Amino acid sequence: MAIVPQRSNSVGDGLGPDVAAVTLSAKGLRVARQLGRCRLHVHTSVKGRMQAERFESIVALTRRLFRQQAKLVFIAPTGVVVRAIASLIEHKRTDPAVVVVDVGGRYAISLLSGHEGGANTLALAVANRLGAEPVVTTTTEAAKTLIVGVGCRRGAAANHIVAAIRQALRMVRARPTQVRWLASASLKADEPGLLEAAARLGLGLRFIAAEEIRSTAKRFQHSPFVAGQVGLPAVAEPSALLAGRRTRLLLPKTIVSGVTVAVAEESCSWSASARVRPKSARAAPNKRSGRAASSSATSRTSISSGT
Repeated sequence: MAIVPQRSNSVGDGLGPDVAAVTLSAKGLRVARQLGRCRLHVHTSVKGRMQAERFESIVALTRRLFRQQAKLVFIAPTGVVVRAIASLIEHKRTDPAVVVVDVGGRYAISLLSGHEGGANTLALAVANRLGAEPVVTTTTEAAKTLIVGVGCRRGAAANHIVAAIRQALRMVRARPTQVRWLASASLKADEPGLLEAAARLGLGLRFIAAEEIRSTAKRFQHSPFVAGQVGLPAVAEPSALLAGRRTRLLLPKTIVSGVTVAVAEESCSWSASARVRPKSARAAPNKRSGRAASSSATSRTSISSGT
């Protein structure tokens, strides 16, 4: 089952009053406030005036919220949350989605009811809002290794974006079921056609912060045109590379009907591509031979005119 984003015109897609955000600390409160219109619950030890329900016992609060809310986001230590929900867990089809975020806002962990309860989708929404790393350990999701980066003009049609993504996957002989995420720059978070395309394909859509794209040490093709239009060196390639771990490009940026796409692959610890080959088996250093350059240039050729 894929992580399917709900349709919305904002980052943090799906974060509304049906989400309860719970925190124990002032640092956690600063993170929770970035989650938009969520119902905020703050421990009484946190000083100051705020629009939030105050609580003294996270166990008692969780017991009540577990039956009232469909989505719970805890900005707290994972161990504390596990102890709070342990006695309440009944079935993956009835338990609420539970996501845990560290107080640094670095990780959004899908902890409970990943598929059926929607915690995987919720973790992605929270990660997009915070600029955090979504952590999804569901086997059917974690085993997927492809990420499709997408760049498009403002107002691009969903049909064109879907077609471009499908074409990119055909070019690397892959299927949509092998895709972990679609990825784009955060400035595209309100792009209707992109959101619609992700929903049609049943794929999660991860947004990469502009500053992360500007500062990354990863190598990708820079585009003066894109820099002039949106102030970024590129969108499709860096988004694909930065949306995963240990990534490499399978398909450099390719333009299909005005939509730019790139495909990256993650190297999992169990995959052949992640294993370090013996030194004797490694190829000799190559100063980007004409053959390699020709192959790369061929991959970058536009399928049809566009930018």
